[in-house]
Amino acid sequence: MATEANGAEEGGLVFHPMDQFIVSPLFGDGAVNMFTITNVTLWMAITVLSVIGLLVVGTSRRAIVPSRAQSIAELAYGFIYKMVEDVTGKEGVKYFPYIMTLFMFIVLANFLGLIPMAFTTTSHIAVTAVLAMAVFLTVTVLGFVINGASFLSLFWVSSAPLALRPVLAIIEIISYFVRPVSHSIRLAGNMMAGHAVIKVFAGFAAIAAISPLSILAITAMYGLEVLVSFIQAYVFTILTCVYLKDALHPHH
Repeated sequence: MATEANGAEEGGLVFHPMDQFIVSPLFGDGAVNMFTITNVTLWMAITVLSVIGLLVVGTSRRAIVPSRAQSIAELAYGFIYKMVEDVTGKEGVKYFPYIMTLFMFIVLANFLGLIPMAFTTTSHIAVTAVLAMAVFLTVTVLGFVINGASFLSLFWVSSAPLALRPVLAIIEIISYFVRPVSHSIRLAGNMMAGHAVIKVFAGFAAIAAISPLSILAITAMYGLEVLVSFIQAYVFTILTCVYLKDALHPHH
C-alpha cells in the first residue's frame, strides 16, 4: 500500500506554491545568517538601483519634451506630492522626500516581483515590518518633538462623553500600537497571496485537459496582481500620510 501511495504521489501533480518565497543564499548552499547575501538582498539592491535609475538618472536631462522615464518620474512626483499635501496639509510637505522614497521603493519592489524568476521582497514580513516600524517610530518621535506631552491628546477623544473617554483612550492606545502590525501584514499578505495563486494556476497548466483554462486564469491573475501591486503601495503610503497627520495634528 505504501508503494502504491508513493507511486501515486510521484505520478500525480506535485507543486509547491510557497517555495518561491524561500530565502536562500546567493552564493553556496550554507545557512542564512545575519550578513549572508541572499536572493532578498539581490532584489532589494535591484529595487534601490531602479529607484535611483528612474528618479535620478531618468530625470537628469530635464528635457522640455520628457522621455518615458522622466514622464513616469514626474507623474509619480506629482501624485505623491498631492497626496502628502491633501492628507497632512502644508506642514507635512517637508516630509515629502521620505514618503516619496517609501512609495517608489514599495511600488518598484512589487512590480519587479512580477518578473518571472524574480523574488518579491515585499512578500516577506521581515521587509514590510522594517518599513512599517520605521514609519511608526518616525511619526511617534516626531509627534513628541513637535507637540511635547500634548501629543498624548491623540488618545483622548474630547468630543466623546466624559464617562466614555477613558475606555476610548484605552482603545485608541491599543489601536495605535497595532498600527505597525496591520501596516506590515497588509502589504506582505496581499503580495504573498497573489503570487501563490498564480503559482497554483501555473501548476495546473501541466494538465493538458485544463491547460487553456489555467493559462487564462494565470493571465487574469497576473493583470490583477499588477493592479494590486500599485494599490498596496498606494495604501501603505497613504496610511503613512494619515499617521504623519496624527503626529502633526494630534488633537481630536
